[in-house]
Amino acid sequence: MIGEWIMGKFTIYKDDYADSTVIPNRFIDEYMKDANDAQIKIYLYLIRMMGANLSTSVSEIADKFNHTEKDVMRALKYWEKMKLLSLEYDESKTLSGIHLKEISTTGQEPVSEDCRISRAEPQKAASLPSVVSMNPKQTEEAYAKPVYSADDLKMFRGNEETAQLLFITESYIGRPLTAGEMKSILYFKDCLHFSDDLIDYLLQYCVDRGKKDFKYIEAVALNWAKSGVTTPKQAEKFASKYDKSVYTIMKELGKNGSPTTKELEYINRWVKDYGFAADIISEACERTVMATDSHRFEYAEGILSNWKKENVHRKSDIQRIDDLYQKRRQQKTTAAVSANNRFNQFAQRNYDFEELEAKLLSK
Repeated sequence: MIGEWIMGKFTIYKDDYADSTVIPNRFIDEYMKDANDAQIKIYLYLIRMMGANLSTSVSEIADKFNHTEKDVMRALKYWEKMKLLSLEYDESKTLSGIHLKEISTTGQEPVSEDCRISRAEPQKAASLPSVVSMNPKQTEEAYAKPVYSADDLKMFRGNEETAQLLFITESYIGRPLTAGEMKSILYFKDCLHFSDDLIDYLLQYCVDRGKKDFKYIEAVALNWAKSGVTTPKQAEKFASKYDKSVYTIMKELGKNGSPTTKELEYINRWVKDYGFAADIISEACERTVMATDSHRFEYAEGILSNWKKENVHRKSDIQRIDDLYQKRRQQKTTAAVSANNRFNQFAQRNYDFEELEAKLLSK
């Protein structure tokens, strides 16, 4: 029994076809009892599609059982850990193949059949579906943290390598981990594909900066993942450059120590989303410090967001904005003075009340 996956669409094959689905007793006796509802349904569906020689995909399975694509991928990874199937990835870490394994009836581990289809076989290759690429939404969702179940966490904790990693984590944090914090470690391995060495460096990096909050640790990990960091050496190089810019901005705003999660969001927005160079951000920080002693990040955000709207790309553009602001301010001042003068001219007109009274009485 085998399955080939081509960039999102895969076909399950077997040597003959029958209008029924046969499930080995060992699956029911040993594997089904520890699997959750989604995992069981998805595995049975794969067997069903294989028996009918039909094609399917992660998105189609998700729609059929009202699950998310993440749920489907977690189920596939669960059965891979149970060695009932194997998932294959290309150089870019994109899933490229799925290989169902036969469940042995002798109590041994599942074994692969020799009839696995090769990409080199022209007759079979012609029947495979065309390539389907991932869209930007799927790429962004790849970083989303799943809602891990108790079974997922149980399986993760039961791994021998995981026990060592959790021990190292508790050593850094200085206390036993909560279930939520363990799920964060699972997230680093499962979705961000961090190695144990990289997780070790991540924890050391954050703790050295006085940060043991897992929200902060997750924010750093996600930033590294999106920036293509895959090794401790790359993380060290990235962190060195990152720290320099972050702490320079913190210092310019009169802040000491590590940034909070919110402050880090502001800095990332200015540098990455707005794309401002260091000299422009520095100018905004200087104006902020001169203007207020409180809520400086919010004040600087107001300046920089306005400069973004005004298409500021270099420091010389700021002078254009300042000149325009001064011109508008002068126009308002001139208008206000003119209006005030008209009022004063009306209010300060001199009247001869005795003459007015005499004219009224003479009528």
